[in-house]
Amino acid sequence: MPLDLRIFTEPQQGASYDTQLAVAQATEQLGFSAFFRSDHYLAMGGDGLPGPTDSWTTLAGIARETSTVRLGTLVSSATFRLPGPLAIQVAQVDQMSGGRVELGLGTGWFAAEHAAYGIPFPDKRFGILEEQLEILTGLWGTPVGETFDFTGKHYTLEGSPALPKPVQDRIPVIVGGGGPKRTPRIAARFATEYNQAFPELDTVGPRIAVMEQALADAGRAPGSLTQSVALVLAVGKDEAEFTRRAEAIGREPAELREHGIAGTVTEAVDRLASLREQGVERVYLQVLDQQDLDHLELVAREVAPHL
Repeated sequence: MPLDLRIFTEPQQGASYDTQLAVAQATEQLGFSAFFRSDHYLAMGGDGLPGPTDSWTTLAGIARETSTVRLGTLVSSATFRLPGPLAIQVAQVDQMSGGRVELGLGTGWFAAEHAAYGIPFPDKRFGILEEQLEILTGLWGTPVGETFDFTGKHYTLEGSPALPKPVQDRIPVIVGGGGPKRTPRIAARFATEYNQAFPELDTVGPRIAVMEQALADAGRAPGSLTQSVALVLAVGKDEAEFTRRAEAIGREPAELREHGIAGTVTEAVDRLASLREQGVERVYLQVLDQQDLDHLELVAREVAPHL
């Protein structure tokens, strides 16, 4: 089975809507399956100019200016949005895209961005995430003409018409994290995909095994959850080009080779093939220099055909 390659960006580091659109359109034209973006409101180093963009506002615009590439977040924070309005937003963008949206949702972790924009950041957030996932899937799955009710510790919904409906029968839901028990249990209950974000490479296979056991415990079939990883991308046609790309994103070549899809084309192919052998089905290629569209073209032309 071919390895599914997706492009994943970090716009909070400094990217306008137009820059993100250019990357998304290149992603589509070059044959990658999806354009994903992080959901953050504060840069992690640097000035972040011109400033953050809202994920779902951005994806709504991109949905109208692309036609085939899938679109989503890796990941939206459950602390940012109430589950009812989020269900409406995601369903609407799914309609605007003709059924191409996916939702990655997590607990949130970056306390500084919450402080910077006045967003509450409770110490315990797993319960919030779990209730949001139950509400989102419940609202989308309620038949038209029926209502949805929910009573939890964090949220209560009464008589919701559960509208609008997405185009897709089921919006793919991505849950990720490295926890050994609670995250796999939540993913097995609600998700269509389990993502490992920037894992140590020798932990990928064991985590997949933990997730497969969680599926069995939940009564789901083996392999019924897509296994994915997100890793930084820095590839060159030769050593000099790779070194230049490493410098452009402020990373050391040796460190990139250890932790990412990095080096020469041959090295990138070998790393991706190794991940596939461990059970990975999908890789999110973290593109940190969004001005370097030649980088995407190189991967599409020289790396993807080998996978």
